[in-house]
Amino acid sequence: MLQVPLFDSMPVADFAAIMRYLTETGEQVFPVWQEPDSLAFVARGRAYRSEFHINPSHELMHSLKGNLPLHYRLPDGTEKIVNVPEGSCLYQPPGVPHSPRFAPDAFQFVIERQRRPGEIDRFHWFCPACDNFLHEETFIVGDYGVDPVSRAYDNFFGSEEFRTCKKCGTLAPAP
Repeated sequence: MLQVPLFDSMPVADFAAIMRYLTETGEQVFPVWQEPDSLAFVARGRAYRSEFHINPSHELMHSLKGNLPLHYRLPDGTEKIVNVPEGSCLYQPPGVPHSPRFAPDAFQFVIERQRRPGEIDRFHWFCPACDNFLHEETFIVGDYGVDPVSRAYDNFFGSEEFRTCKKCGTLAPAP
């Protein structure tokens, strides 16, 4: 496993090495640090990402390589997209349903607050045909190294019941 080198107990992240490691191993997330008040990780894009993550923490997303089209939902359910070009960053307040949909050869550096006791991350899916709510997965995120997004996807895509719209009958496609 690639290790982030430390200098005087300060994490120094070699983003090029981390991106190379994620590409070579096929892993999606590399935790750079996880401290009581903050965590940071590099994420590789997932072409199949379709859920909206609702995070109890703020997020800072920096596009290291590639473009980040960030889908998000307004309180009335309207879906919007903001583009974060390579080299740019975006601040996202807590509680905003968001879906970072970037290519597998693109990478984001994300900084968040560690979860407080009792805080839950939620993942929502909507029907691709009629936008009806399909399913929710919830996780208590204690260690980002276990990649909660992949666990949520495994649960959702592993169930035709979860992927079938109760309003129009559409089956959300599996990757």
